[in-house]
Amino acid sequence: MRMSWADAVPPAAGSVVMATTVLSVGLHLTGAERASLALLGLALLAWVFLAAVFVRHLLAERDRWLREIDTPPALTAVAATAVLGTRLSLLGHQAVSVALLCLSALLWPLLMSHVIRHWQSKVPGAAYLVCVATQAVVVLASTVAVADRQAWLMWPALVFFFVGLVLYAVVLSRFDFRQLATGRGDHWIIAGAMAISALAGSKLVAAAVPDGPLRWATPAHDALRIVTLAALGLAFAWYAVLVGCEVRWPRPRYDVRRWATVFPLGMTAVAALSVSTAAAVPALWTCGKVLLWPALAVWVVVAAGAARRASP
Repeated sequence: MRMSWADAVPPAAGSVVMATTVLSVGLHLTGAERASLALLGLALLAWVFLAAVFVRHLLAERDRWLREIDTPPALTAVAATAVLGTRLSLLGHQAVSVALLCLSALLWPLLMSHVIRHWQSKVPGAAYLVCVATQAVVVLASTVAVADRQAWLMWPALVFFFVGLVLYAVVLSRFDFRQLATGRGDHWIIAGAMAISALAGSKLVAAAVPDGPLRWATPAHDALRIVTLAALGLAFAWYAVLVGCEVRWPRPRYDVRRWATVFPLGMTAVAALSVSTAAAVPALWTCGKVLLWPALAVWVVVAAGAARRASP
């Protein structure tokens, strides 16, 4: 029987949207708007295609759909939707961003419950998506709250922020550290999860000032700033460790999980740019601009690998 167009698309393909969109955000923040919009266009096309695959499996291949949502890569549906919504909000498309926020908020409990119920004693790097998906919702909710002046959204975002940090700690306690040597790309999410936590924290720090949406007193604001800087520091540390692992154990062949390498590279750059502004640390802006270049280079390499794999 002839293979369907959707049969070869794994849940991990959602990381294509995540990686491409976060680089679009980074280029936007650094003023490269044309390149940013080009990547956004690619991310939108990929998201629409993957959404069609998701719905097709739900309606026509229910058994497969149920098997796939039990696995951590299914959470790329939440993260990709939320990251895309954030970029569209930065463009001023608030109605679409709100719709994507609602969609990601609906998908989060559904997919999270399935994934956590099927955790093993040792988990791969993809398991950190429980943190990434949670913090992606925080980033989008915070962005929409500021753009639409919906201050109430900052409070559930704050709760989700700390839930995400707890989930990261739980996954870290179960993570199979052999993945640092044998992983095919998704092991990088150990850094990406901390980077998006720092980005989420920066959004909350910007709001948690005496005259901001959260209206926090200075000590509480300072504490949140410290947590955010610590998260970014951990992301930098894991970034360095993972680069060392790539040198020690090269993995040159293309794998769809390599998009989960591009995402943390780009997210670390974007987090540094955002934290620089929110936490008033100018040096981080330069750091973020520098880190954006290797992320773009790896995106090109992985995209070329994907094109070669897709060619007949």
